[in-house]
Amino acid sequence: MYHFYQPTNIVVQNAALYDLLANYYKYLDPQRHIHYYQLHFMCMQQLCQLQAQQQLYRHFEENRNYYRANAKVRVLHASPDAPAVDVYVNGEKTFDNMTYYQISPYLEIPAGSYEVEIYPAGQTTNPVLSQSVEVEADKNYTVAASDRLNNIQLVPVVDTTDIPRNKSKVRFLHISPNTPAVDIAVQDGDILFENISFGNASNYIEVDPGRVTLEVRKAGTNEVILTLRNTNLRANQAYTITAIGIYEGRPRLEALILEP
Repeated sequence: MYHFYQPTNIVVQNAALYDLLANYYKYLDPQRHIHYYQLHFMCMQQLCQLQAQQQLYRHFEENRNYYRANAKVRVLHASPDAPAVDVYVNGEKTFDNMTYYQISPYLEIPAGSYEVEIYPAGQTTNPVLSQSVEVEADKNYTVAASDRLNNIQLVPVVDTTDIPRNKSKVRFLHISPNTPAVDIAVQDGDILFENISFGNASNYIEVDPGRVTLEVRKAGTNEVILTLRNTNLRANQAYTITAIGIYEGRPRLEALILEP
């Protein structure tokens, strides 16, 4: 019997030898002829399998990026004083002319490390930001360009893909550069998230779907700095309540609600 992973040259040599012996005994000894013919046939089957494996391997190598596990990434322009921008990923323009408050669709890319550069729209020299971002397979990301232009930075967060049936999931993302740490509470109700500071996101929590008024308060106090009235949280959906803009300035502090 033969192992399926013998070197191809050995299989070819054995096939040729058994073919020669089968032909030699064809009229001298019919039993030996059949024996060597069967061995030759087995070698030819094995050779076909090896060739198929090699073709599959070559196909995989040539299409490695296609078969590699992917992540999904989208970009949010949340830098309040930055102009419209072009976003380059590993030297290639990926999103162009993104304005403040704009979010891109998800882009599916292989997992790995990427160099992200942000330029004023239409320019290709002196990026306002160059930063590496690592993404893992089978995860969705929102990458927010945040803070003021002179200190612009990327804040990546992982978006949930797991939503319990008949429930809503909610989290809070703080990317308003001059807003202090905050608590998020239901008006006349419970505090949902505590002490979330700039550049950070809370964990997701499950809540009952419905309409609710939320308050953004200075952490540890009852001072309300932003009210989200009549916020509709639908069943089977996830939300990222994102604080952007300038506290007591322009563009004003407001909440951008992202799905998921």
